[in-house]
Amino acid sequence: MAWRFLVIVAALYVIGEVIGYLPVVVIPLSVALLLAALLIPAVHRLTRIGLPQPVSAVIVLIGGLGVVGGLLTFVIIQFTEGLPALQQQVSQSLEQIEDWLINGPLHLQQTQIQDAINNGVQFIQENQAAVTSSALTTAGTIGTFLTGFLLTLFILIFFLTSGNQIWTFLIRGVPRNARTRVDVAGRRAFTSLINYVRATAAVAVVDAVLIGAGLWIMGVPLVVPLSTLIFLGAFVPIIGAVVTGAVAVLVALVTNGFLAALVVLAIVVGVMQVEGNVLQPLLLGRSVQLHPLAVVLAITVGLTVAGIPGALLAVPLLAVLNAGIQSLVHGTEPGEGTDADDAESDSGGTDHGGTDSDGEPDAGSRATTTGTTVTTGESDRSEE
Repeated sequence: MAWRFLVIVAALYVIGEVIGYLPVVVIPLSVALLLAALLIPAVHRLTRIGLPQPVSAVIVLIGGLGVVGGLLTFVIIQFTEGLPALQQQVSQSLEQIEDWLINGPLHLQQTQIQDAINNGVQFIQENQAAVTSSALTTAGTIGTFLTGFLLTLFILIFFLTSGNQIWTFLIRGVPRNARTRVDVAGRRAFTSLINYVRATAAVAVVDAVLIGAGLWIMGVPLVVPLSTLIFLGAFVPIIGAVVTGAVAVLVALVTNGFLAALVVLAIVVGVMQVEGNVLQPLLLGRSVQLHPLAVVLAITVGLTVAGIPGALLAVPLLAVLNAGIQSLVHGTEPGEGTDADDAESDSGGTDHGGTDSDGEPDAGSRATTTGTTVTTGESDRSEE
């Protein structure tokens, strides 16, 4: 038993080292899988009404890109229009801070404040080389991002159009006596990923709408860009909401003063309480049963190992592993495993009742779920 554990640990270490050397491939692949989990239900609905799978995938992909592009355009326009007012409010806030520093309890002199500003400017000038290097690094990062975006889009097209064929090809490397069980576990894991992405998107929308409404009521500028930032941050559980909420509070503090910032902070904390105690247990509880401690630890490990992409992908990976391992070990799925769920987890949207290239029945056609147990056909038992 001990040597098997050591073999598993060694294999995981090798896989981790390989992934560490190939982040340009691994991150786009993982993001494409998340996007496929988000978009594949729409592809299935279009195929059910009679459209061919490639046509359905193209329609959904173009529609998704159109929605994202339109949202980004709207956010940029709103930010550009609100920037002059933001600059004016920031200037007024800085004047108020300066007045407080001089006339408040600190009783600083104007010369002291000016000296501090001059020291800051001098520090920037002395470290101009580092600033320039950082700018070049940022430019390189933008190039890497564009490359990763194109690769993600390319992979996503194949996931939407032929995901089932890709999965069938992959499980051919599994021994025949375990192929059906691995197939069911993989499809249940993908179903768990679909449920996770759906629930997280719903929670993100609620967070963005409620906090955005509070910002609008308080008269904080840049409501739409801040709401969009909160929406995106909500895809990183716990940490994302805290960071983006802190940005909203900071903007309120700089532009509207201390009292407005306190009110916005109360709104953010209230929304986070609703999310943590109502929305996530209600939406994620049945489909993705993960303890909050496991979520926090997974995010921490992901953030340490791979930065922001690691924090984004840690919880979905944990949810997929949880569902897949439970299915392999117990033949059950966290929550309730149904044939409908397994069918929807088919990332290719094709019929499970086909055959593979070697003439054997496809594993998906042989695997059925009865309650919470997995049964196989007579052919599998004879092979065993």
